[in-house]
Amino acid sequence: MKSLFTILISFITFSSFAQMQKGIVIDSLGNPVENAYLLNINSKYHAHTDEFGNFNIDKTNISDVLIITALGFKKLEYTIVSNEISIVLEDDAFNLDQVVIRSKLNAMNVISKIDLQTTPVNSSQEILRKVPGLFIGQHAGGGKAEQMFLRGFDIDHGTDIAVSIDGMPVNMVSHAHGQGYADLHFVIPETVEKIDFGKGTYYANKGDFATAGYVSFLTKEKIEKNMISVEAGQFNTFKTVGLFNLLEKQKNQNAYLATEYIMTDGAFDAPQNFKRINLFGKYTSVFADNSKFSINASNFTSKWDASGQVPQRLINAGLISRFGAVDDTEGGKTSRTNLNISLSKPIDENMMLKANAFYSKYNFELYSNFTFFLEDPINGDQISQKENRDIFGLNTELNKKGTNSNFQLGFGFRNDATKNTELSHTVGRYTTLNNLKLGDIDETNVFSYLNTEFDFGKLKINPAIRFDYFKFDYQDKLATNYKTQTENKAKFSPKLNFIFTQNNNLQFYLKSGFGFHSNDTRVVVANAGKQILPTAFGSDLGIIVKPFPKLLLNSAIWMLNLEEELVYVGDAATVEISGRTKRMGFDFGLRYQLSNYLFFDTDVNYTYARSIDAPKGQDYVPLAPDFTSTGGFSVNKYKGFSGGFHYRYLKSRPANEDNSIVAKGYMVSDLNINYEYKNVIFGISGENIFNTKWNETQFATESRLKNETQSIEEIHFTPGVPLFLKAKVTYRF
Repeated sequence: MKSLFTILISFITFSSFAQMQKGIVIDSLGNPVENAYLLNINSKYHAHTDEFGNFNIDKTNISDVLIITALGFKKLEYTIVSNEISIVLEDDAFNLDQVVIRSKLNAMNVISKIDLQTTPVNSSQEILRKVPGLFIGQHAGGGKAEQMFLRGFDIDHGTDIAVSIDGMPVNMVSHAHGQGYADLHFVIPETVEKIDFGKGTYYANKGDFATAGYVSFLTKEKIEKNMISVEAGQFNTFKTVGLFNLLEKQKNQNAYLATEYIMTDGAFDAPQNFKRINLFGKYTSVFADNSKFSINASNFTSKWDASGQVPQRLINAGLISRFGAVDDTEGGKTSRTNLNISLSKPIDENMMLKANAFYSKYNFELYSNFTFFLEDPINGDQISQKENRDIFGLNTELNKKGTNSNFQLGFGFRNDATKNTELSHTVGRYTTLNNLKLGDIDETNVFSYLNTEFDFGKLKINPAIRFDYFKFDYQDKLATNYKTQTENKAKFSPKLNFIFTQNNNLQFYLKSGFGFHSNDTRVVVANAGKQILPTAFGSDLGIIVKPFPKLLLNSAIWMLNLEEELVYVGDAATVEISGRTKRMGFDFGLRYQLSNYLFFDTDVNYTYARSIDAPKGQDYVPLAPDFTSTGGFSVNKYKGFSGGFHYRYLKSRPANEDNSIVAKGYMVSDLNINYEYKNVIFGISGENIFNTKWNETQFATESRLKNETQSIEEIHFTPGVPLFLKAKVTYRF
């Protein structure tokens, strides 16, 4: 009896000391390791690290042993010796068997981490291609923001996808060239640490433009080594990048500077004379209470000439080559200066505040000619689009963790003030014939959201709601009398998501939510405030599964309906009414590790897109892709070698409402090989290695050439790059 009593007392004593342990997981540089998986081999309780590397693990005591695994790091056994737990992981070969499917709304982000590790990017275009199913196209000499396609959307330059970096928005509201214009060329790819993406309207902290989805980039807080790279290739192409540590071996402080310079003439008959300069600096400090302060600043300038889009009839007649031009005086210049200040601060053990404030100074000037001599048979139809913009904004979020629930309460605002937003008729780039539109725009968006998560074991329910208020002001400088035209609108966007995580290898989800896409201020005031914020409603039913340790699969069926949209067409200074639309589709992705160094990936996306109010046969959504696929093989650090082969396929699609004009599809393949010897990396890359003739962007456009008496509507296109070889040398020190 005495022995039994002693055992009982010992058990009670042990149980009373079982507790919640807290700690942090970092890498060898001190960077937080997100999504590390920790398992207590004694109690079998587990935990995951958050974006700051922090974790809480229940039923854990001194002397317990934790097993820690994370993508790209060596597996570690850690014995708890005190309540101050700081775990440092060592880099290792990348292994898919370390992937753990987390019970969170954006669990799909593990795919972007896999792709960044196995096939690093070296251009701003490749950054966007890391989002599964996202296609891009360039059609103005390299300096203009890319045209984007996702989930059956011709997103133009960002109309239906919200893009941000370090919490600072990239999209431009009421832009001179088009609503939602998102130019990512100020981002130096080598500074990108993480890509966060989500498809659909399901995310409370994402507002304007997040209908097809969102993409958020996070830059590095520190760099492992200084780096200088030089790249040269065909078409007078030259690029150099430098990354330099500014603080060596400073505890809890890091700073670095990054630079990028690019020039190229492109494959066109008329040289592009493209030049771009980027400068980026970032400072980060971690305080004693684990608060983190960060400030980054960047400056970007770009200038180029362009051949524009060419009509198919000129190519067929043999009058110009695919890389020729009708008006070779197109082109432009742009610049953006950014300042972004971020703070994350723990308030108590269960509550944290995150905030960032930003300012951008932006200038834009673009010359285009889409219709040649349709409107003006003497001078031609060249237009210029210009603007000068200041952007101010703030994002704040209070994050509170409970036993079986989490809450995020957010608030913020954004103000865009543009001076002399202009659309003019020009000739030869230097001569302005007349102003078509000229005015000052001031647009403000104030928002708040509440995101909640409730855990019921394997099931997580995520209800959320977002509130947005917009105020639109426009001063028309071509009007006889001064007047500020004003409209405003408020909108609520509820969300409801269900996530069922059977285990670390299997997750089902059902997502649903309302979103919106704001319209251009000039459209809003011209239409007396009608259809200011047309609603989008979407839903996803999907699965993420690891049937084998080195195989990751994801698939989803989805739908997205849009209300009436009024889109300002900056090229023509007109309003385009597209009516209600519906889209439904299927996504499938696969990531497979064939060996320690060889990886295979593929993504397949199908979409059915139609206009709801149009008669059958006249209801195609122009340029909406209905089938896309990407895939390839990657070699990662095999005896000093890295590289890969990848393809992208875009099926032919309707270019107009009745499918009488078709935008031809294409399949393009790229190859790169790199070899690392000590501190030097030698690389060779080839774009379009099979020299396919393909059209990067295509439009059904009505145009007239100078010698034509009648206009013709047909495909006008910008040719895709032919075989393009480049060599690169990188030195790390």
